[in-house]
Amino acid sequence: MNPAVLIPADIGLNAAIAICVVAFVSGTARGFSGFGSALIFMPLASSIADPRLVAALLLIIDFVAAAPLLPGAWDKADRKATAVMVAGALIGVPIGTYFLSRLEPVTTRWIISAFVFALLLLLLSGWRYRGKDHAAVSIGIGGLSGLCSGLAQTGGPPIVGYWLGRPLPFVIARANILLFFGASDVFSAVSYAATGLITFDAIRFALVVGPVYGIGVWFGASLFGKASEAVFRAICYALIAAAVIFGLPALDGVLR
Repeated sequence: MNPAVLIPADIGLNAAIAICVVAFVSGTARGFSGFGSALIFMPLASSIADPRLVAALLLIIDFVAAAPLLPGAWDKADRKATAVMVAGALIGVPIGTYFLSRLEPVTTRWIISAFVFALLLLLLSGWRYRGKDHAAVSIGIGGLSGLCSGLAQTGGPPIVGYWLGRPLPFVIARANILLFFGASDVFSAVSYAATGLITFDAIRFALVVGPVYGIGVWFGASLFGKASEAVFRAICYALIAAAVIFGLPALDGVLR
């Protein structure tokens, strides 16, 4: 089969190649740290294609590519604490999905870029939740992450800020993050399907972009434990910032 027939009609070959490159880079970040893929992928890819298509595409390829990481995360995660946070996502995801399905594409593009930039600042600030464990706090953070995931698949920073602020080994924190997003992806899939966001175009295009993203996730996971955590996080933050910066000119072009 010619891969070109899997590319949506409104996306050219060059644009599809660019999206694949972005997918590999963002997948590498996801495989290593358990987060960061959407913050890199969404600003750039949504400046090339409709944010609704891009969000659905990322949901499909991320869920499939990250699935092999879930058994290991299940073994290492604090499942009880993660389940409480997942309850919040069950509320937040449908709300974010509603706004994604209703807003105009250009408006959504600007919201995504501004929102990802704000989340990047949160990560760079070094903020960590260091208070006591409370179910209400966990549900609230899970709900905020779910809202971000439903709108733009960018639910990582609230979860990362919370889990990395807990007195936990990085291995357990990473497992909690992976397990949470496994459940959140299921909620998003149901919510996106119910609102018509998962289209045949998204599914077909996922067959092109997905393998590239999967290779990136595998490559990133292979680096876990070998590369310096501090260095890799710095690279992830730089890539996120670059995604926002380089995505903005394309947004301006849409508005002209």
